[in-house]
Amino acid sequence: MYTIRVWDLPLRLFHWFLALFIVTSIVTGLVGGNAMQYHYWSGYAILALLVFRLLWGFVGGHHARFVNFVRHPRTIIAYVRGQLTDPAHGVGHNPLGSLSVLALLLAAAMQVGSGLFANDQIFNAGPLANDVSDRTSAILTFYHTTIGQPLIYGLVGLHVAAILYYAVVRRKNLVAAMITGDKLVEVPVPATRDTALMRLLAAVLLTLGVALAWWVSSLGAVGGY
Repeated sequence: MYTIRVWDLPLRLFHWFLALFIVTSIVTGLVGGNAMQYHYWSGYAILALLVFRLLWGFVGGHHARFVNFVRHPRTIIAYVRGQLTDPAHGVGHNPLGSLSVLALLLAAAMQVGSGLFANDQIFNAGPLANDVSDRTSAILTFYHTTIGQPLIYGLVGLHVAAILYYAVVRRKNLVAAMITGDKLVEVPVPATRDTALMRLLAAVLLTLGVALAWWVSSLGAVGGY
């Protein structure tokens, strides 16, 4: 057995902060009223994190890069059928897990994106709501509140269910690996670079994400989603 660094610190922080802000967005959106201000802020925070994750998917650690965990549909089907026996497939995101991660990232991006153009016609409007027609804003508002919201619930629930399944049935603690960054693996595989230089690069990329989110928020009419 080998202990290797799988998840670099920037990716781990991204994971936990994304979870925090998604929960914050869900709770504040349900509460409404004055809590909507926090809903806006958490949405902008998610936007900044997603920009970082997109960039980190190209220049980040080995197991964080899209090229190293995005699988072909045939590979995913083979994994589900139990036809992949190489232990290396489960070191980072396994083929099915990679699909779940991509779905959650895409759903979060669509939720934030639609919120930027949404308008409840009463108190709350996304920062870009006035830049599109009323019909387009209404469609995106419908998606944000009626389609995207339950979709996020379902994907988050699926994510939690998968963690519980691995903990109870497979006896694998995925949460611990996302805290420490290390995994005990059966085969030697490339470890993720988690150096000070990589962390500095991550800080620069996150700063770009924050700058973009701040700029978008400054365009707004009445708050934002």
